[in-house]
Amino acid sequence: MDGLLQQGHELSACYNSYQNDVDTKIANMRSALEAAKTTLQSDPTQLNNAMQSLSNQAKQMQFQRAQKDIQSSIQKFGKDMEKKFKHDISVIYQPESFAGKEQLMQRALAVHFIRQGQFDMCDMFIKEMTSSAGILPDTDDIAINDPALIEAVESLKEQFRQMYKIMKQLSEDHYLEEAIVWAKLHGPDLLGLSSSLEFNLHRLKFVQLLLDKRPMDALVYGRQHFAPFGDKHFAEIKRLMTCTIYSDLAHSPYHYLCTPSLWDDIQIEFQRDFCSLLNMSADSPLYACIYVGTTALPIIMKVHKIMAAKRAEWSQQDELPVEIPLDDDMRFHSVFTCPVSKEQATDTNPPMMMPCGHVICKESLQRLSRNSRYGRNALRFKCPYCPSESTVDQAIQVHF
Repeated sequence: MDGLLQQGHELSACYNSYQNDVDTKIANMRSALEAAKTTLQSDPTQLNNAMQSLSNQAKQMQFQRAQKDIQSSIQKFGKDMEKKFKHDISVIYQPESFAGKEQLMQRALAVHFIRQGQFDMCDMFIKEMTSSAGILPDTDDIAINDPALIEAVESLKEQFRQMYKIMKQLSEDHYLEEAIVWAKLHGPDLLGLSSSLEFNLHRLKFVQLLLDKRPMDALVYGRQHFAPFGDKHFAEIKRLMTCTIYSDLAHSPYHYLCTPSLWDDIQIEFQRDFCSLLNMSADSPLYACIYVGTTALPIIMKVHKIMAAKRAEWSQQDELPVEIPLDDDMRFHSVFTCPVSKEQATDTNPPMMMPCGHVICKESLQRLSRNSRYGRNALRFKCPYCPSESTVDQAIQVHF
């Protein structure tokens, strides 16, 4: 990809140079024509000399050779682009993966519209899906026209309307009061998330008062609201109280409190915690799916090409043939590798913790019980990492 990018920059620079050269030559030719015109008007006998001079200058312009080089470079770049990006993704597409899951896809789209604040789009989508779905299908999934789902969607829309209303107040008006009220109302839940949202909102209000040249009001506000956060944020509270002695906060050691990014940070934190209280991620699941899919697609295409050349087949249906590198914020599931079998845990082979605290996969646990020193299929077996003994029934599944 870097090579193509560099090639594109070089081609662009070459074309710009060629275009400038063409403009200069045309301008010179135009000047020569004007000069010849003036000469002929004063002395018509110089016609042959003027035509010869113009002919020689025209031959020196050499447009065709430079244009041919540019055109050749463009064609080569186009072929390289096609070779790099033009792929037939149908060779790795598995339509059976989506068979019978149309309702889940519809629900994902409806929730995505809500999470993006596109409430009218969500209403139109549900209306069209409801009219086209007709009778509720006989499926375990909740249909888009299911009354329970419609009621849940309406409730979700109201909550996200509130979220976007508060975020608009934070971004456009720098109005904090409604966000503070919401954070105080959900204080216990936010505490369970180890969130500092309420304190950060109060801190921003404190700084806002200082920037409005109201240090005494800021001190009173701090005394009223900072006390509950003393255990966790005592150091920051001390800094906030100390910065009141500076009349120009922007040129003080606490100038970081004046940065506009604090308002962006509080919006991100508010949205994240708001979604967390709804048991949702900060980003839309549909966005995450598309982001991960587009990241994985080139790698999977390359693997498919290699496997096709070796006439090998991708036999596993529940896992990819190669690891896909992802950003940390796109990793939602823990990865556990059994220390006994060196296999990665799956839904059918989950990690199990024995009473001693050591964790191995379920299949390894069952093999240990079948090959116990007390005899084949004995109830008790020894942990492979400590002297403790236990039974299969005593092991519990671990959810990381």
